[in-house]
Amino acid sequence: MRPTFSIICFTVLSGAGYGVWFVLGFGLATLWPRCVATHPLGDGSGMFMQCSYPALITHLFVVGFGLVTAGLVSSLGHLGKPLRAWRALSQWRSSWLSREGVAALLTYVPAIALLAVPLSQAWQARGLAPGDAFVPWLPDAILRPIGAVLALMCVVTVYCTAHIYSSLKPIRAWHDRHVTPGYLLLALHAGLLWMWALSTLPHAFVVRNDPRVNETDAMLLLLALTSLALVVLKWSYWRGIDAAPRAGAGHATGLESLGDVHAFEAPHTEENYLTHEMGFVLARKHARDLRAITILFAFVGPGVLAMLALALPSIRIFAAWAALVGGMLGLFVERWLFFAQARHTVIAFYGR
Repeated sequence: MRPTFSIICFTVLSGAGYGVWFVLGFGLATLWPRCVATHPLGDGSGMFMQCSYPALITHLFVVGFGLVTAGLVSSLGHLGKPLRAWRALSQWRSSWLSREGVAALLTYVPAIALLAVPLSQAWQARGLAPGDAFVPWLPDAILRPIGAVLALMCVVTVYCTAHIYSSLKPIRAWHDRHVTPGYLLLALHAGLLWMWALSTLPHAFVVRNDPRVNETDAMLLLLALTSLALVVLKWSYWRGIDAAPRAGAGHATGLESLGDVHAFEAPHTEENYLTHEMGFVLARKHARDLRAITILFAFVGPGVLAMLALALPSIRIFAAWAALVGGMLGLFVERWLFFAQARHTVIAFYGR
């Protein structure tokens, strides 16, 4: 199919945004904030919970919100009448596109709810001195279920996006078992790339719950593992679509058992909408080069940089931003290939 800029931006940016929000939600559900019971006067007469909030929470929320919103807005550019986009939400019982839209909107609910705790505490403390204690209306523990719901909704939304394509049987390159896990892994990969880069900002990274666990090293190791998994998955996916037999007129009409099937005369003399949108052809040589760029920039590069950063902590800041820039560039190329190499079966009617 002919790749369009709006759909490429939508799938890459929103996927990265949901990946960022997933790591944020997972972090809130398991690690952040770190609260310790302390005695304010040191005499044991009282006790309160002192919590540490890493600035990374704010960074991930803002970046995730920007990426998700930019991706969803860019998807409207592919519609003939964007003002009617709301109608797509009504078919959620049968359409993965509608389910994706509903899930995308519902994901904003736990994301916005994350602001309730700091805003309510700021309102309560507006007339107090900096050292005065108060009992918060919303306990810090409420962030954990909100974070869990946010992470779950991100997985659901990306899953629905993947099934928009994998459910289309007429497009063999999309109706493939690698598409759905590929979408989920790509979102996680992009989220880790952004998390690594944002963690290099001052006072950004997490406070350890266990001094024996280095969370920075765990993040880098997970990034290296997702890079390796995506190399294997994309190589298997590309090998599968290359080995698939080319659909001809006999397959399209269901008459291939009768022998060679071809049109006696072309139905038209000029290009029409179907041949323009569904018959995009990418040369094998160009596909091979673009696949190499994808593997190198999106997966191998970030994975190698993550391993180097594990061994040489002094290069982590440079490596983080180099991995982010190169990784996002590679993801755009991968998404362009995903659309460019998809051929609709209807093209077989035209003998292409």
